[in-house]
Amino acid sequence: MKSTDPISQLQKLLFNQLQLMEQLFSKMMESENAPRIPEITKHILDSGGKKLRPLLCIASAEALNYKSNKHILLAATIEFIHTATLLHDDVVDESLTRRGKKTANLLWDNKSSILVGDFLFSRAFQLMVSTNSLEVLKVLSNTAAFISESEVLQLSNIKNVNIDLQTYFKIIEGKTAALFSAACETGAMISTNNLNHIKNFKSFGKSIGICFQLIDDYLDYTGETKIMGKSVGDDFFNSKLTYPIILTLKKSNKVDSNKIKTLFLKSDKSQNDLSSLFEILDRYDALKNTKKEAKKWSKLARLSLKAIPQSSIKNLLEEISNYIISRTS
Repeated sequence: MKSTDPISQLQKLLFNQLQLMEQLFSKMMESENAPRIPEITKHILDSGGKKLRPLLCIASAEALNYKSNKHILLAATIEFIHTATLLHDDVVDESLTRRGKKTANLLWDNKSSILVGDFLFSRAFQLMVSTNSLEVLKVLSNTAAFISESEVLQLSNIKNVNIDLQTYFKIIEGKTAALFSAACETGAMISTNNLNHIKNFKSFGKSIGICFQLIDDYLDYTGETKIMGKSVGDDFFNSKLTYPIILTLKKSNKVDSNKIKTLFLKSDKSQNDLSSLFEILDRYDALKNTKKEAKKWSKLARLSLKAIPQSSIKNLLEEISNYIISRTS
């Protein structure tokens, strides 16, 4: 990453804390009885990733001058939940690659991916309990349930050409934003009794998460395969109706609307079908408007930090909310 990347700058600033989190994570992913668990977990970790969610958890605590080490436990918890969801998602989506590498379900099998994901979830709950905070446990356990509920909601809306934006936002709030929100909220909860600061960090995390997912939706139709590590148009070929599609269905005339519905309901989609879809999306500025919506949530994220005490960490968090808009992977 470039030196101007605020995520890498924050990683550098919090390097020692991230190292402790990674050491704890590595220790707890071991299993002397089932060596396949660390094999699969190591594979998905080696595929890269910025560890943004645990980073935000640590940063939220440090921004409020936290002096103990429970934020390390929380950050590892967040990373365990996130890694488990990645394993499960790849099975559900029948994915072949993640970040340019073969997925665990392809290299091993679906059963192993599901069961290792379950093991990682159990590790997350062990760490939650070790924080000795019922309030933190409540937030994180509710988040885990919300994520699963939203994944099922998304699955039940595959090929649903009548899905509305309200349902879409309900899905991404749970599927993506909930873990960002919980990371920031719990980091603040262990650091302060100031309910406004806790509420502000919760709002920041949610806004960052929604912005992140909207850019994901945008990149799925505009990104480059080599950079993203996955094929352009994956959402289309998996019949997932995301923000640019739902928005276009809402704005388009009957002919274009019916064309989109026909394309998404096809069982044997082709690259020509994707090209036809691109033509309609261009006609209604769908991708431009998707980025515009993401910018709105980026602004909300920055506003959420307004009352947080000034610090270098706060400055970098504000920059990250802008940086996410311009990411390419």
